Amino acid sequence: MLILISDAFDTALPDKLAKYGEVTDDRNRLAEAEVVLIRSKTKVMPEYIDSAPKLKLVIRGGVGLDNVDIPYANSKGIEVYNTADASSIAVAELAFALMISLPNHITRADSTMHDKNWAKKELKRTELKGKTLGILGMGRIGSALATRAKAFDMKVLGYDPFVYYSDLASMTPVLDDVLAQSDFISMHMPLTDQTKGMINKTTLAKCKDGAYIINTGRGKCVIEEDVTEALKSGKLAGYGNDVWYSDPPDWNTPLLGAPNCVLAPHIGASTKENMGRIGAIVDAIIGKYVAQK
Repeated sequence: MLILISDAFDTALPDKLAKYGEVTDDRNRLAEAEVVLIRSKTKVMPEYIDSAPKLKLVIRGGVGLDNVDIPYANSKGIEVYNTADASSIAVAELAFALMISLPNHITRADSTMHDKNWAKKELKRTELKGKTLGILGMGRIGSALATRAKAFDMKVLGYDPFVYYSDLASMTPVLDDVLAQSDFISMHMPLTDQTKGMINKTTLAKCKDGAYIINTGRGKCVIEEDVTEALKSGKLAGYGNDVWYSDPPDWNTPLLGAPNCVLAPHIGASTKENMGRIGAIVDAIIGKYVAQK
């Protein structure tokens, strides 16, 4: 059995998986692969699947599966898994880091100091204590973020069409109500037909003036041009973003010219600890697959 590691995983993973067969990172050997490991970069679409006649198992290291055509894969007898249990801590910590960074002007404070510019009077901070955080998507990551927000004495609202109750947040069934009440909004929704472009000119108008939005979910859940205009007008006080329309993004994205942004290159799941957790789950999935052959 050939296992193809198509994207970046823990460097110790090949040795762990060698007990199941040959392990390679040579993408030119796709046609020989029975198992393919991917993250967000590799797109497992019909053309890719048709180029892999021996493929039986695809494992996505991470949560989102929008880069896999699951129905087509299943129609070819290919099983598709993710490692959703692994990434909650890593992504929640990055979301919280962005949420702290923006109202404390961490990046601006650092850059002005390096420019030998004493900007003490310009940089007015805002505390998280007592503020309302609206979490869009109360799954594993949203819940992990809520736990951290509670530790900062924030009020937490949750919006999720599939979650009706949470011990960690006051679930609010109407999105507009969450937007209207939240000082901070953190996005953790999957990309679906319903969530694509959900943050747009219309929904932004319903946000509190001076709200902050954090997106570590999916890039296409926002309309970048509309977020940029909201930042320029002051409707939004800041935007923290780790996810893009593509990896890497189109470098003409308007967010690069928007004020009060903290931008990251899709590093939400890229902690040493998380890569180890992902590897352990991948090992377990392949072990189960081999045992059932």
